[in-house]
Order: sequence, then structure tokens, then C-alpha cells
Amino acid sequence: MHIQKPLLNTLLNKGFAVILLFIFVLALCPKVSAQHIDQFKTPEFQLITLRNQLEKAQTTSEKKKIIKQISKTGTFLGITTAAEYLNVDGLKKEAATAVAEIALNHKEYNGANIRNWLTQAMDILGGSKKKAILNYLSNEPSEERGFVSLFNGKDLTGWKGLVENPIKRAQMTPEELSKAQVTADEMMRRDWKVENGLLTYAGNGFDNLCTIKQYADFEMYIDWKLDPKGNEPDAGIYLRGTPQVQIWDTARVNVGAQVGSGGLYNNQKYESKPSQVADNTLGEWNSFYIKMVGDRVTVKLNGVTVVNNVILENYWDRSLPIFPKEQLELQAHGSRTYFRDIYVKELR
Repeated sequence: MHIQKPLLNTLLNKGFAVILLFIFVLALCPKVSAQHIDQFKTPEFQLITLRNQLEKAQTTSEKKKIIKQISKTGTFLGITTAAEYLNVDGLKKEAATAVAEIALNHKEYNGANIRNWLTQAMDILGGSKKKAILNYLSNEPSEERGFVSLFNGKDLTGWKGLVENPIKRAQMTPEELSKAQVTADEMMRRDWKVENGLLTYAGNGFDNLCTIKQYADFEMYIDWKLDPKGNEPDAGIYLRGTPQVQIWDTARVNVGAQVGSGGLYNNQKYESKPSQVADNTLGEWNSFYIKMVGDRVTVKLNGVTVVNNVILENYWDRSLPIFPKEQLELQAHGSRTYFRDIYVKELR
């Protein structure tokens, strides 16, 4: 077929324009593309999906298949999930296999909880698995506490209300602090509840929920979810009493939330934004891994590193370094917010 030269030039020009437009769009959206490539392949994201399926599963056969898949994630929260089924008839063997499979291949998870779960798994499995577990237990340091649960799923044991900030608290007498703590605890109970095994912010105030224990260097796992029906969902995690690892609805572009959760929101000198968006859809569970050593923080959201060894500034007095040891705090406002699986490992 013969095409006239003017028509050919027109088609070529249009094709070239389309190619340029495509390249331009890709240049504008590299982070979004990277998000969808990285996030949905991570073991952490897969675990969230599997846990959702496990909650909905109706038959023992379905649950067995899902627990077997959980063992392949290799995640710490995969162990904690499987461990919940170590005493469930019909699922004990699959749960024990998953606990052993992950723990024996990830010695970085070692701790009192892991050793207890492995002891249970050993009795269920027997045979060569029992020998492998015994070998593990004999070689891992028994004094290592590892990741300790901060939330028992039943009540607010280990938590307290917020009294001022670390600088002001340090200036209070023991009597003043004790009196203020009573009032803070009363206010905290109005806003923070335990509902269906979840640590839930259900109030209208802005007072944080704080750990009674203080922490220096640590690693932390925590799952969180924002209520999609809430008004301007917004939350965060204070590290050593200092704001904050940001949590918010990425659709709130009017406040800059399109950058995603996980950033060190209150930083001014050092990076405050996450390196990419890795949030799941609003109303779905998300999983944080947070590591703090000295004044530097690393954050993984759903298995994607969004903050890499960034200095956390002292929000309360920017002329001072971050506090060497302080409480951890959960903060929320504007929406019901849910937390689960809160584990902290103190680093020496």
C-alpha cells in the first residue's frame, strides 16, 4: 500500500509525540511505579494478605494451607501469627512447622518468646525437627530476651497517659509528676480502648498512649490501620518521647500526605519525608519495622525501606540531641486508629 509523504510525516510526528508523552509521564511518576513493584512482592505484604485470608477461612483445610504459606514469608510476625495456633486442634502440626521453619532460618529473631514457641513446636513435631530445634536451643544464648510484646490483647497493662514532654517532665518533682500522672491516666482511658483484641484509639482528644518502660536503642514491630470512615485520619509513633514516625491517609493531599507514611514528619534539618509511598489502601493493615540506634532511625513500611538511617531531631529543643532514653508513644487524632502486634527488642 502506498502512503503519501505528507501523510507519512504526520503519522510519524504523532507517533513521536506519543512516545515523548509516555516518557514524560514515566519521569513524573518513578516513585509510584517503584512502589507497586517493591511493595507487593515483600514477605511483609504477603503476610498481611495471608492473615486477612486466615481470618476469613471457614474450614480447617483452608487454614492449614494458609499457615503453610505463612511459613514461607520468613517474617517475625509470621512466627507470632503461627504461634497463635500451636494449641488449636487440627492445626497444631502446621503451626509448629511454620514456627520451626521461620525461627531456625532466622536466628536474628531469637528471644524468650521464640524459645518458648520452639519448645512447644518440638513436642508437636518430634523426629528430625525435634533434633534440629534442640540443636538451635543449645546454641542460642538463653539470656537474650529478644522481641518482647508490649500489648497483651486484653487490657492496657504496661501503658500510661501522657504527662507533658520529656523536658518538662524532667523539671517536675516526684510528687508533681505522680499527681499529674493520675490525671493523665484518667484522660487516656477515655480515648484508648482494647476492642476485639486490638489496641484502639477511639477518642476525640490528642493525648498519647505511652509505654511505662523507657527505651534507649531498640528494634520495633507494630501493625496499624486507619479507619476509612474517619475524619482526616492521622496518627504517629513517638520515639523516645519525640515526634514522630508519621501515619496518615495518603489521599489528604491538602496537608502533603501524598508522600506516604513512615517519614520523620517533624524533622526540619534532616529528611522528613519517606523515600517512597508504600502504604496499603486506607482501611487495610500496614506493618512497620522501626530501628533506632543513637539518634538515627530506619523505618520499613510493609517491607519497603522508606527511611534509611536518618537522624531524628529533638522537636522539643532543636539545640539539644535526642534523648538517650525515653518512653515510646502512640498518637492519633481525627479517626479511629488500630494497633496490633507491638514487639520491641532492646539493643545493647
